[in-house]
Amino acid sequence: MQINAPAATSGIPSIMESVSKSATCRHGKEMLKIAFFSGVCLGIMDFKMPKLSASRSYGLGLKLSINLDFVVQAVTWTVALEAYTIDLLQMQFWQGHIQTGQPKISGTFLCVSQKSQKDSTFEKPTAYPQNVDLPPILPKKKKKPYPIPFKKIQQAARNDKKVAQMGIEKPLEPPKNGLLVPDLVPVAYEVLDAWKVLIRGLAQLLHVIPVHGCSECSEIHVAQSGHRIKDCRGQSSVKRKGLHAWVKGSINDVLIPIESYHLYDPFGRRIQHETRFSYDRIPAVVELCIQAGVDLPEYPSRRRTNPIRMIGKKVIDRGGLVEEPAPFHHSSDSSSLLMDIDTHEAFKRYPPPPLSDIPRIAQETIDAYEVVRWGVRKLMRKYTVKACGYCSEVHVGPWGHNAKLCGEFKHQWRDGKHGWQDATVEEVIPPNYVYHLRDPKGPPLRNALKRFYGKAPAVVEACLQAGAKVPDKYKPMMRLDIVIPDSDESRLVA
Repeated sequence: MQINAPAATSGIPSIMESVSKSATCRHGKEMLKIAFFSGVCLGIMDFKMPKLSASRSYGLGLKLSINLDFVVQAVTWTVALEAYTIDLLQMQFWQGHIQTGQPKISGTFLCVSQKSQKDSTFEKPTAYPQNVDLPPILPKKKKKPYPIPFKKIQQAARNDKKVAQMGIEKPLEPPKNGLLVPDLVPVAYEVLDAWKVLIRGLAQLLHVIPVHGCSECSEIHVAQSGHRIKDCRGQSSVKRKGLHAWVKGSINDVLIPIESYHLYDPFGRRIQHETRFSYDRIPAVVELCIQAGVDLPEYPSRRRTNPIRMIGKKVIDRGGLVEEPAPFHHSSDSSSLLMDIDTHEAFKRYPPPPLSDIPRIAQETIDAYEVVRWGVRKLMRKYTVKACGYCSEVHVGPWGHNAKLCGEFKHQWRDGKHGWQDATVEEVIPPNYVYHLRDPKGPPLRNALKRFYGKAPAVVEACLQAGAKVPDKYKPMMRLDIVIPDSDESRLVA
C-alpha cells in the first residue's frame, strides 16, 4: 500500500516528512502502525484476519483500513467518499483536504477489502414436512383466537393512552395516515388481475370437473360422486347417521365469497345499522385492492394528499368530511367489468373450454390462486382488515362497522354487534379443505379409511384433477406417501 501526498507548502510541514513503522501480532490480528510526525496527523492501519466458516467458500481475504486522527489546530477536515467494485474486490477511496489560511494539502487513501459471497448458483431447497395435519376446526361456542397475542394488544393500548394523556400526537405512517403506499399499488393491480383469472378459470373448469356440496353443512367434494364419510354436522345428520346429503355444487362452494362494504372514505363516517343499505357489498379482495390504490370508476375512493392526525384514538384532523359521489349508474360496459370481479353466475357466463385447453386453464387458475393469496398477505401487512371473532364477517378499513348483523354465539349480549379483531388471510380467502382423490374415477371414499385420506384446498383439488401441477407446499397435507390399505387391513394398522 502506498500513500502519496504533495509536498507541504510554506508554513506547513510535510506530512510525509518522517514515518515510523512498527508491526505487532496480538490475538490473531496484525497491526501496522504508521505515524506521521511534525504535529500534523497520526495514521493507524489495521490488517485483520477474518473468521472463516466451513460452510462457505472464500477467496483471498484482505481487509485494510486506515484511521486518521488530526491534531492540527484550526484545521478543517472534509471527506469525499467514492466506492468502486471490481469482481470480488471492493475498493474505497477517501480523499481528504487540509485547509487553513495557506493553500490546502490533499491526499488520497485507499482501502481494499474482499467479502465472502454466497454462491448464487446453489440455493438450498425449501424443506417441507412429510405429513402435516389440517388446522383444527374452531368451536362455534367460543370466540376465535387473536392473531396477535392479547398481551401485546394491551401493551400497545397502554402506550397509546399514555402518549395521548401527554397531548402528544400519534405518529402515523402510510397507510395508517390515509395515504397510499406507492410500492403496493402495482401489487394491488396484480392481485385484481389474478382474481379475474381465478374466477374465469374456475367457471370454465366446473363444466368438466364435477363438484358436490352437502345441503345440510358446508362440506363439499370434488369428484364424480359424493364420499361415504360420516362427518356431517347438519341439523338432520342424526337421521342419516352422519352421511351427507349431496347436491350439485357451484363456484361459490369452491371459492367461498367473502364480501365487505365498499367505503369511499375508510377514515370517514362509520357505517351504522340504519345506513347499511346505502353501501355496496363487493368481494373483500376487491375492496382491499381499491383501498391499496386500484382505481375503478364503478367504485370510487378518496385519495388523500394530506395525512390525517390522531391523538390516541381520536382523529383531530381528517381533512374534512367529503360528500360521497352519487351511486354509479351501471351500463352494459360497466356491468361486464363488475361481473368479472364477482362469482355471481360466473358458471353461465363462460362456456365449456375445449378438452385440449383444460390443462393450460387449470395451471393458469392455480397460479392465479397463489398470486391472490401472496398479494393479499402482502397487502394485509400494511392495510388494516378486521374480522368478527364470532362469525365470518370481514371489513376492510381502520375500524369495523356498526351494523348489528352478528347472529353467532352470545350475540344477544352484544346487541348483534360484531366482535372486531385483526383478520387473517384464511378469513379473507377461506381455503375450504376437501378430501384429496388419488383416483377420481375410482370408488367413493369410505368412512373406515378416513384417517388415511389427505386434504387440499378446493381450488387446488379441482385444478389437480384437471391436469395442473400442484405446488410442493400442499403435498404434505395431501398425504401422497401414505399407502391406503383395504378396509380389512386398516384394523391391523397401529
